[in-house]
Amino acid sequence: MKNLFAFLLGIFLFTSCEKEGELSTKSLENNTTSNTAVLKYSGEFSPTSGITVSGFAKIYLENNEYKLKLENLTISDGPDLKVYLSKENTPINFVNLGNFKGNGNTFYTIPTGVNVSEYPYVLIHCQQYNHLFAIAPLTNN
Repeated sequence: MKNLFAFLLGIFLFTSCEKEGELSTKSLENNTTSNTAVLKYSGEFSPTSGITVSGFAKIYLENNEYKLKLENLTISDGPDLKVYLSKENTPINFVNLGNFKGNGNTFYTIPTGVNVSEYPYVLIHCQQYNHLFAIAPLTNN
């Protein structure tokens, strides 16, 4: 009976681990946009308490695919930073675009089927400690 319980517990723990989907963990291999890319939304990052940040979030439409560019971004170091496209200026209703790849210029693919107009914020969030680092409110271009 103990062995059965241990076996079931092990299966439960193994299968209950959360993992990110394929779409939310990829950043673009090609860190550029073509001449056909159209800038649709942009915003400047603002820090939260105790954080230093500067830079911009820009969303481009290229070949029927939306791409988020973090442009000239510099931000305080933190563990487990994620990039979110969010419906609010807090991480409540969001799409996880993946791990923050570091300062500078980085592109992220926005998953097909996401209505970008419903997500007016880009957030940099520490998932491990549930601490919001930066917010970029987006405006139409």
